[in-house]
Amino acid sequence: MQIGILECGRLPDEMSATLGQYPPMFERLLAGHGFRFRSWHVEGMDFPDSVTAADGWLITGSRHGAYEDHAFIPPLEAFIRDAFAAHVPVVGICFGHQIMAQALGGRVEKFAGGWAVGAQDYDFDTGPIRLNAWHQDQVVTPPETAQTVARNAFCAHAGLLYPGQGFSVQAHPEFPDSVVQGLIDHRGPGIVPDPLLKAAQSGLGRADSQPVAQRIASFFRHNAQVRA
Repeated sequence: MQIGILECGRLPDEMSATLGQYPPMFERLLAGHGFRFRSWHVEGMDFPDSVTAADGWLITGSRHGAYEDHAFIPPLEAFIRDAFAAHVPVVGICFGHQIMAQALGGRVEKFAGGWAVGAQDYDFDTGPIRLNAWHQDQVVTPPETAQTVARNAFCAHAGLLYPGQGFSVQAHPEFPDSVVQGLIDHRGPGIVPDPLLKAAQSGLGRADSQPVAQRIASFFRHNAQVRA
């Protein structure tokens, strides 16, 4: 089964030199589930020829806002809608979670409550899970077709399920602690309030991505029509 990774952003050069980029992180997150992977850098306008070029799609994070004016956003939204229409399953992470919701009629905005960075506790429909996060934008109004399956006091729609078609989470299950540390060092100062950065630092080592990795893998397996 092939999973197509739609790369919507890249980590800063000072981080990627040692930590890599999003696609290998997702490959490690989903290792052991029998998937093959291929990546397209959609932020750079490299799109698949068809929504059936992979058996399922995974949309990554990005430094961009889903509501911003960037060339890749309208065709990405159209691709999401076309994938849903063709019954090809889609998973979104952080920006991917947001752009899926926006493409399907929801609303995303820069949250007035500020940032969530580092390990965060979420109430999933399957029980509590602690995941690494790094965001200010969030889904404030889900699409009518979505079910909220994860939340906390800061983020009311931290996980969305589109039955049989899509699953998305606001947090970053693919982020190891080394990436969070890199963001604390290179993207946090002067942007994220110092108390939040200190809390993120002290929370290193406390996240557990495996429950969400298992759910993503199960979602793909149960909803994909594997193509030769």
